[in-house]
Amino acid sequence: MECIRRRRTTHQPMKPTTTETTAPATVCPEVSGSAAATQQSTSIVTRTKFAVLPEQAWNGLMFYEKISERPPLHLRLLLPLPIRTEGRKAEVGDETRCLYEGGHLLKRVTQIDRGRHYEFEVVEQNLTVGGGIRLAGGSYTLSELPDGRTEVALNTRYVSPRRPRWLWKPVEAALCHMFHRQILGAMRRNAESRDRFVIGWTDRRPGRPAS
Repeated sequence: MECIRRRRTTHQPMKPTTTETTAPATVCPEVSGSAAATQQSTSIVTRTKFAVLPEQAWNGLMFYEKISERPPLHLRLLLPLPIRTEGRKAEVGDETRCLYEGGHLLKRVTQIDRGRHYEFEVVEQNLTVGGGIRLAGGSYTLSELPDGRTEVALNTRYVSPRRPRWLWKPVEAALCHMFHRQILGAMRRNAESRDRFVIGWTDRRPGRPAS
């Protein structure tokens, strides 16, 4: 387990906040086939605040393996249910298999700026998503906030066959944000529970005066 030198920060309990963004469509080079040059990807970004410092939020991301809580009913009806992840994601080129009920995704790390940014591409999709949506890739971006918390932005890029786009794009964005909130919520709880464990272990070290 990686040892981290950290500074103590006291966080006041607060309700997590989430913001959502739909980015303009961009040309998607990851789509295979002759239509790759003309198809466009849509980027959906959801931001959530973690009540930990960036280094703890980063570890929560790196050590995230599965969602322990069962998703709410509306997510189970509309989206693939995540089970767990397998594989390394610490270096560029590492591959992670994300298992869902009914299939899997294979993600390859394409960029890492430790503690700040993690980006990946989807190199294999054996999973039905939204009636033919093909996932292209995504990223996590961490930003330290003045109060000691961390904003984590999850970005997903995908290509959709559904037309007309003016009708389906808002629907797809709403579903993507719901899925993002589920993933980010699990990562936030993981990071914050790891942070509480480190604080408790530090306070109980031999020779350390009781608070």
